Amino acid sequence: MSVCVRARSVSGHPEGPYRAVDSVEALAKQGFEGVDTLDKLFRHAVTNFKQFPCLGTREIISQEKETQPDGKVFQKLVLGEYSWKSYEDVEREVELLGSGLAALGQQPATNIAIFCETRADWMVTAQACFRRNYPLVTLYATLGEDAVAFGLNQCGATLLITSKELLDSKLKAVMAEVPGLKHVIYIGSGSVTAGDYPQSLTIHKMQDVIDLGAKPENLSVEFTPPSPSDLAVVMYTSGSTGQPKGVKMLHTNLIAGMTGQCQRIPGLGCQDVYIGYLPLAHVLELTAEISCLTYGCRIGYSSPHTLSDQSTKIKKGSKGDCSVLKPTLIAAVPEIMDRIYKNVMSKVNESSLVQRTLFRMAYRYKLQQLDSRADTPICNTLVFRRVCGLLGGCVRLMLCGGAPLYPDTHRFINVCFCPIAIGYGLTETCGAGTISEFSDCTTGRVGAPLICSEIKLRDWPEGGYTSKDKPHPRGEILIGGPNVAAGYYGSTGEGDSGEFWVDEAGQRWFCTGDVGEVHPDGCLQIVDRKKDLVKLQAGEYVSLGKVESSLKNCPLIDNICAYANSQNYIISFVVPNQKRLTEVAKKHGIVGKWEELCNDAVLEQEVLKAIKEVASTSKLQRSEVPLKVRLSSQPWTPETGLVTDAFKLKRKELQRHYLQDIERMYGAK
Repeated sequence: MSVCVRARSVSGHPEGPYRAVDSVEALAKQGFEGVDTLDKLFRHAVTNFKQFPCLGTREIISQEKETQPDGKVFQKLVLGEYSWKSYEDVEREVELLGSGLAALGQQPATNIAIFCETRADWMVTAQACFRRNYPLVTLYATLGEDAVAFGLNQCGATLLITSKELLDSKLKAVMAEVPGLKHVIYIGSGSVTAGDYPQSLTIHKMQDVIDLGAKPENLSVEFTPPSPSDLAVVMYTSGSTGQPKGVKMLHTNLIAGMTGQCQRIPGLGCQDVYIGYLPLAHVLELTAEISCLTYGCRIGYSSPHTLSDQSTKIKKGSKGDCSVLKPTLIAAVPEIMDRIYKNVMSKVNESSLVQRTLFRMAYRYKLQQLDSRADTPICNTLVFRRVCGLLGGCVRLMLCGGAPLYPDTHRFINVCFCPIAIGYGLTETCGAGTISEFSDCTTGRVGAPLICSEIKLRDWPEGGYTSKDKPHPRGEILIGGPNVAAGYYGSTGEGDSGEFWVDEAGQRWFCTGDVGEVHPDGCLQIVDRKKDLVKLQAGEYVSLGKVESSLKNCPLIDNICAYANSQNYIISFVVPNQKRLTEVAKKHGIVGKWEELCNDAVLEQEVLKAIKEVASTSKLQRSEVPLKVRLSSQPWTPETGLVTDAFKLKRKELQRHYLQDIERMYGAK
């Protein structure tokens, strides 16, 4: 497997296009004969897995408030077991909700917006919209108020589905700015005070709409299901720059994309349990969950705050969701993988000398065995079982997407947990592009094109990337295939700033802005991003993404953003690791609150010193090493608006947030 060719250039030229060896003659459009819409896909699953468990949710037994030493108050939960709805139960709920939406006056081919956290009701809503041909407009639950108002106004939705929590918090201030909105349906218990919202707005409980749909006079009304060319989803990206864009995905686009994804996941079936905790408004989670339902998997819902026993909302001594659900499949973004890696290695370093030595010996041994395609059952039982228990102990496969995964983290997941595949795709390609084979233990690569996609490399001479580069051809990555979306909402589809285009054969393409190189076996490696390339005063080009990826391996750093303007050096903003920086502070006799430590000039220099050490081992050029640093006491989360829901940096927002620090660091001699 390590030497076989997984994709090849169908033109014979180094720029491609490259196709998977299984789809050289034609790209795949659907996985099941005649199943060409999302509605048909779920009906197909219900027919095959009627009484199988489908969607699961944990009961909240108690909620408590816990005050930390610094005065911050955290909500702590004690959760029960998962309760399950079967495929037939979900089918019935989908039918009733769709009928209820129609009874409220919703017309086919008119948008319904959803602004809600990941939960079972989100998926039921999506399936109801797919069935009735209501395009579903998805908005991240962590989007700011201005972005939410922008998306709702642009898409023209008259009906919004949300949660009671978001309705009470974020949406109150937004409603007056969205005059076209007529109905709001909320998920959750409790009542809503109508006087807090515009008089033109009618607010409903989700259960009331389901009950409305169950009335015989509403349930018996006929409707026309969607066709493959109908709009299924308008997905607003949280965007690393500017206002969010609504990506238009047709039924046929999503069907093709998931066909390619599922072909790379071995043994997917009703014995699998998937844990859903990433935002369903993100293409990675949406397509992963629908794919799992297609093959009869169970989906147990979670959140990043309740995922493990150590998660922030889990009361000490109680079980996190992974411990109870024991998932076999997990999808994650690199930020979460990096956290797991750093937390485990931190505990290893704190253990006794004997334990530490045993772990490292077992780690090196298993790494060697994996390279030889062998396993280590004794090491797994004696050494790695406890680590596996962090995610329930039953995970057989993990899929990572959204951003590059650091090689050390990649190897760690392979050794301590299970095989991991790295995926590359964008919202504009319905999440599909490439996925590495689970048997491929190489790091830094994202695999070969899926059977639904093909990839071209376009020369970018200014950045120094061409198809004639040695040892491998390089260039901007273009993705083509039936999974490429129909464009951006509010645009013509052909003039999307040149990002979408159609070739002479009628196939759609998307220009990703990422720079890649293709290895001899047809696998892709992401090496740069056009928007991350800056030119310094002396004329050198520096890839900010490359700098950040290299320096995130520094033990003192949890997150980092590199920045450069027209000066001759780059600077950085760093979210330090609180535990490790506090230890460094103690060694220097520095005491104070966390905010004070992050403002200490001596500690800034210590972090800068650690950065230079990692930069040296990572072989960064002198021009790529930040010369100044600003420490941030607050982590960057989607809620802060400084990173996307996939934890990608929002460079414009970060620049605006740290404007005074930028002026100070570039102004200081």
